[in-house]
Amino acid sequence: MPKKVVNAWCWYDWANSAFATTIMAAMFPPFFRRVATAAGLADNTATAYWGYTTSVALLMVALTAPVLGAVADTTGGKKRFLGFFAGLGILFTAAFVFIGHDSWRMAAMLYIGANIGFAGSIVFYESLLPHLATGSDIDRISTRGYALGYAGGGILLVLNTLWIMKPHLFGMPDAAFALKASFLSVAVWWGIFSVPLFRRVPEPVISTFSATSEHLLRVGFVRLVTTFRDITRFRQLFKFLIAFWLYNDGIGTIVKMATAYGDEIGIGLTDMVSALILTQFVGIPCSLLFGRLAGVIGPKRAILVGLGVYSLICVLGFFMRTAVHFYALALLVGTVQGGCQALSRSLYGSMVPRSQSGEFFGFYSTSGKIAGIAGPLLFGLLSQLIGQSRWSIFALVVFFIAGGLLLVTVDVEEGVRTARSGEKAS
Repeated sequence: MPKKVVNAWCWYDWANSAFATTIMAAMFPPFFRRVATAAGLADNTATAYWGYTTSVALLMVALTAPVLGAVADTTGGKKRFLGFFAGLGILFTAAFVFIGHDSWRMAAMLYIGANIGFAGSIVFYESLLPHLATGSDIDRISTRGYALGYAGGGILLVLNTLWIMKPHLFGMPDAAFALKASFLSVAVWWGIFSVPLFRRVPEPVISTFSATSEHLLRVGFVRLVTTFRDITRFRQLFKFLIAFWLYNDGIGTIVKMATAYGDEIGIGLTDMVSALILTQFVGIPCSLLFGRLAGVIGPKRAILVGLGVYSLICVLGFFMRTAVHFYALALLVGTVQGGCQALSRSLYGSMVPRSQSGEFFGFYSTSGKIAGIAGPLLFGLLSQLIGQSRWSIFALVVFFIAGGLLLVTVDVEEGVRTARSGEKAS
């Protein structure tokens, strides 16, 4: 595949990572908590409601992604669906500027809509990957995309942080205005840097499609049932999905709940955002290094190294008290987050039959989203039941240990052979 096409695909990581950093990880969780507490909710309840909001958003994506992936494979509409969901996410993110100081229900609804757009677009973005590369190239391209994502998200987060710290230098009246401006800037950034993908990445060629447009949804559901049956026959791929389901739940929950937890225990927004900027820029070289590490020890072993570090993060997070502790844990997250996620994506892509990449990446997304429901939900429930969130962060270690133990049993070479030969594993 031409280099300009591969680079255009990678630029979408740069584009959408602004949402993942400024909105999802850094600024929106504390903003939501403060809007919720302004409406009269207790501290731990506000944290719990953020967890529940995240779970609902992920559930809605999980219910639709496999069907949409199947329809995209059938009609050749991967880029069209990507554009629809990206546009949806951009519009809902821009609407954050209308959230009132105590309108936590409105904040929850708009975030759910924006997250549906973000996560839905990722399904179709990632389903293009097997059409761009094979073999070892798929690891390299996937990690390059994550590295660009860290750079793009980090650069905008630095700018947003400067706006909030020194609003008058940028012609803004106060930090509250700067925060809303930061939300709007994510929507603009996401839209502008999505353009290269739509201009340069070709729509994958599909076989002739004979059904009429009225039957698209029915076709999607029929193929979904078929995929459920087929994916269990790709034995190694299916085991990997379950492992990914488990450990990605822990990764996603740390990303979504870290600043809410930090805000609850009294760490300032400036320190938390600065620590996440550190995560972003440490993540750039570490994502690329994980790609090289995968070339030496294999992607499965490299992921296992990352899961060991995440288990340590959960244990240390229980004892976190100060901003210095938050910085240290953010540094550790930065060393492994991009590598684990990029190699998981490429490892899965290497075991997926290319003719069904949309469907199977719909399942990949569903595995992540359904698993992602459990983590924030557990975090929120423990926060409400115990009255604070320390045990919630510690409990996440279970996801990393269980996922890692199952990942050890996956025979990657068998999975790749089965995908490429078209034979179903028994």
